[in-house]
Order: sequence, then C-alpha cells, then structure tokens
Amino acid sequence: MGFTIGGIREMRSGSTRRRGRGAGAPEVAEYTGLWGWAVAPGARAASGVCSCGDAACPAPGAHPLDFAAEVPPGATLGMAADAWAEVPGASMLLPAGRTFDVLDVAEGAGRRALVRMERMGLPLGPVTVTPTGRTQFFVAPGAAAGLPGLLYRMGWDDADLDLRAIGSGAYITAPPSDLGGLGPVRWLRPPAPGTAGAPPQARLLLGVLAYICHRW
Repeated sequence: MGFTIGGIREMRSGSTRRRGRGAGAPEVAEYTGLWGWAVAPGARAASGVCSCGDAACPAPGAHPLDFAAEVPPGATLGMAADAWAEVPGASMLLPAGRTFDVLDVAEGAGRRALVRMERMGLPLGPVTVTPTGRTQFFVAPGAAAGLPGLLYRMGWDDADLDLRAIGSGAYITAPPSDLGGLGPVRWLRPPAPGTAGAPPQARLLLGVLAYICHRW
C-alpha cells in the first residue's frame, strides 16, 4: 500500500486544497493506497444527460471517461492528486472482476440480509447502497461467472430472484460519487483492513441473500 491512514487524514485536513488539487483526490488516494483498488475517472450526468456528450449514451454518468487513464492500485497521495487534477468533477468508478465482484440486490432485501449476516457472524466485505435502490455486496472475484452454478447447486436456479452479479469488464460507482445525477452512492459497510483486498467468497453469503430476495 502507498501510505497510512494518518496520511489520508492529513490530506483530508487541507493539504490537497493547499496544493490546488481537484476535489475527490483524497478519496481516490484512499481507494488506491489503502485498499489497493484501481479508480477510473467517470462521466457525470445531470437531468439524464451524460457529460460524455453522447445523446444516446446507454449509461449516463455511470461509465469511464474514454480519454482518461485509471489511477492504479498502490498510487501514492501525490500520484492520485495529480491524476485527479486532470479530470475535475469526474466521478469515481471501481472496476469489478479484479479484487472483487459484486452481488447486487434490492436495497430493502440487502439491508435485511446484512443485518442477518452480521448476527450470524458471516465474513463480510464492503457494502454500498445506491440512489437507485440497490445494495451491493463486495465478494471475491469470480462470483459473476460462477453465480448460475452456485444458484443451481443451492436449489435457487429456478427461483425468481432480484439478484445479479457484477464482474469483469463492469464498473461500479464508488462512494461518495454521484450515480447518474440521482444522488451519491453511500457505504453501508465501509472497507476495512483484511476485507477490502480479500472479500468473502460469494457462496458464503449467497444462501442468506437468495432466501431474503425470494421472500422480498
């Protein structure tokens, strides 16, 4: 990792502003330096219109900027700040399929499942909630490819579940960035040492998620 939690606090206290760097740089630096995630600068949206300029954009405010490079895992405070200064106002996107995949469910079902998982003492990674009413559980890479087989083996393959996996080639919006002009994404369970870089296997959470989604 590129720096310490103390370094993040220092940056958030004003060092970024003193150096004239763009808003969002402290969060980018935390994601790259503390948690080991790449961050892609993303488009923004207002009233359904994407900043990419494509009137027919299929994902307004929710896709990477094609002209901007990712900030790589392990980037230092200065590297992250310098990179983000080149894309003022960009949203922060995290690539799935590398350090994590995501299990995505309706917010109500996800919140209820999270409470049950915590009571059961299940291993948990980061969890976000989106302004579109979705809860996203970070799990180990491979969940997206393996989800149909897992559901089949657990007997949920023919159930009508509002449950999907997000994996390689896809991006999720990182807190506190705005998602498609609808509002910020927020943490329900923020990243922590030991789980950010090694989230649990999907199979450990899928039974609870599938059961709650089936009843929701």
